[in-house]
Amino acid sequence: MESLRLCSRSACREAAVATLTYVYADSTAVLGPLATYAEPHCYDLCNAHAARLTVPLGWEVVRLDLAGQPRIPSRDDLSALVDAVREAAEIPATEAPRRAGRHALPPPPETQGTRRSHLRVLREER
Repeated sequence: MESLRLCSRSACREAAVATLTYVYADSTAVLGPLATYAEPHCYDLCNAHAARLTVPLGWEVVRLDLAGQPRIPSRDDLSALVDAVREAAEIPATEAPRRAGRHALPPPPETQGTRRSHLRVLREER
């Protein structure tokens, strides 16, 4: 199956086959199979650019096996996603975990005549 994404290198019109990700904290570049979705801080590369990849002095390159990797999600991945969605749908909204802590604000009291929307006015207590 041909990739619909193109190489991220400028002026390259080849199909992407690998994804490059930088781990700045470890001074590492990771080159692996083409990611399922385009990520904002990752770079898709064609065969030629993936093979010629160089990194700054002192950095390490981790090359994951590009051969034999499925280019589309496997049936197991899709089944796991379906199971996770079904489990999340079984939890009633009243039992869903709520964020609590020092910085959590209590919900404002309902005021007559105010419109319920995603924005609320918080009035100061006097």
